[in-house]
Amino acid sequence: MNLLHRMILRALPGPFFGWLGTLMFLLLMQFLIKYLPDIAGKGLPFVVIVELVAYNLAYMLVLAVPMSVLLATLMVFGRLAESNAYAVMKNSGISLGQLIWPVLVVGLILVGVMTHFNNILLPEANFRARNLWRDIRSKKPGFELKPGIFYEGIADYSILVRDLPPESNELIDVTIYDYTEGNRRQTILKAERGELHPLPDGSAMDVLLENGEVHRLLPNPSSEIAERYERLRFARYRLRLDLSDFAFERGDPGEGYRSDRTTPTADMIRYVDSLDVQVAQEQRSLLTASLDLISDSLWRAPPTDASSSLPAPHDTLAMASHRIALAGLSLRRQEAAYDAAMDKVRRIRAHIDDTGRTIAWEQQRADRYRVEIHKKYSIAVACLIFVLIGAPLGLSIRRGGLGLIGGVALGIFMFYWITLVQGEKLADRGYLEPWIGMWIANLAMFIIGAWLVVYVIFDLRATPRLRHRLRS
Repeated sequence: MNLLHRMILRALPGPFFGWLGTLMFLLLMQFLIKYLPDIAGKGLPFVVIVELVAYNLAYMLVLAVPMSVLLATLMVFGRLAESNAYAVMKNSGISLGQLIWPVLVVGLILVGVMTHFNNILLPEANFRARNLWRDIRSKKPGFELKPGIFYEGIADYSILVRDLPPESNELIDVTIYDYTEGNRRQTILKAERGELHPLPDGSAMDVLLENGEVHRLLPNPSSEIAERYERLRFARYRLRLDLSDFAFERGDPGEGYRSDRTTPTADMIRYVDSLDVQVAQEQRSLLTASLDLISDSLWRAPPTDASSSLPAPHDTLAMASHRIALAGLSLRRQEAAYDAAMDKVRRIRAHIDDTGRTIAWEQQRADRYRVEIHKKYSIAVACLIFVLIGAPLGLSIRRGGLGLIGGVALGIFMFYWITLVQGEKLADRGYLEPWIGMWIANLAMFIIGAWLVVYVIFDLRATPRLRHRLRS
C-alpha cells in the first residue's frame, strides 16, 4: 500500500503543474488580448507592465488551481483504470477509500494554501492592480507622429508632417504651429526636413529643422501699426519640446478606497460586525420612533358615529373636535395644538422612513461583504471537492484520451463556475442568503462526487439497470 500511494503521489505533480502552466498561459493571453489597447502606445516602462501582469496573475491562479486539480486527478486515476491496475488492486481487496485517501490529504493541503491565498494575498493584489490601472489610464499616450495628421498631444503646439521614413527619426516637410504666445501671435515654422533627438532622461525632445521659414506677428511700438508681420529664413533651427506631461507617475499603491474584492477577509469580518451593530442600533431607534408614533395616535378619540370615516385632513377644526385632549380649549388653541401634533407625527414618520432606508442599505452592504467572504472559502474548498469528483470519474472513464478528459473536466468546471457566479448574483441582489449563494455550487459538486464514489464502489457499470431487474 505504501508503494502504491507513493506511486500515485509521484504521478500527481507532473499533470497538475503541467495543466496549471497551460491554464495560466491561456488566461494570461486572454488578459493581454483584452487589455493590450489600454497598455500599448503609452510608452510605459517595461517594469510597470510586468508588475501589472504579476498582480493580475493572482485572480488567474484562483481559477487555474481547482481546474488543474480536477484535470490531474482525472488523468492519474484514468491511467490506473486504462492499464487495468485498478482492477488488479480491487481484486486484491484494496477499496476505493484506501486508494484515494492520500490524494484527499493533498487536496486538503491545497485547500489550506488557497484559503490563505484568497483571504490575504488575492485582495492585496487586486487592490494594487486597480491602483496601477488608475495610474496607467491617467497617463497621456506617448509622443507619436503620423504622416498627414496634425499631432496636438503637446500643449501649445500643433505638428504636421508629410512623410516619416521608417526606422528613422527623420521628418519630411514639417509644419509646426507654436501657440506659446497665444492664438493671435502664433508662430508658424515650415521646414523641408527635420530630425527628432530625445533627451536621455526623456523629459524633452529637440526638433532640428533644416531649410525653412519662420512666420510670426511681433509688436511694433514705434509705429502706429500695433503689430508687424515677420518672415525669417533659416538653414538650421532648433526647437525644444517639453515632454514632462508624458512621464508616467505612480501614485501611492497603499492608498485608496477598498471594495469587497480588495479588502482582506479579516477586515471584512470586522466591517460586517460593525455594520451589524449599526443595524441593531438603527432597529432600536426605529422601534422607539414607531412606539412614539403609536402613543401619539392613542390620545385621539374615535368619531361619535363608528361607521363614519374620519374627517378630511384639511379640516383641522373638525378633527380637533374628536380629540378628548383638546376639550375646553378655544378653537384657535385647538388648531394650534393640532398643527403641532401633526408636525411631530410628520417628523417621526420621516425619521422612520430614513431609518428604514439606512437599515436596508447597511444590510445590503453587509451581505455583499458576506458574499465575498464565503466566496473565498468556497473556491478554496473546491480543490478538495474536485479530487472527490476526479478520482472516481477517472476510474469510470477507463478508456479515454486527453481530449475526452479535457472535455469532461471543462464541462464540470463550467457547470461549477456558472453555478457559483449565478449564486453570487442572486445573493448580491438579496434573493438568496450569502452562504447559500456561495456554497450551492460546492454542494452540487459534492453530491455529484458522492454519487460517483457510490458508482465506483458498487461497480454500477456491471450491475443491471433497475428497470431490467424489475422486469425479471
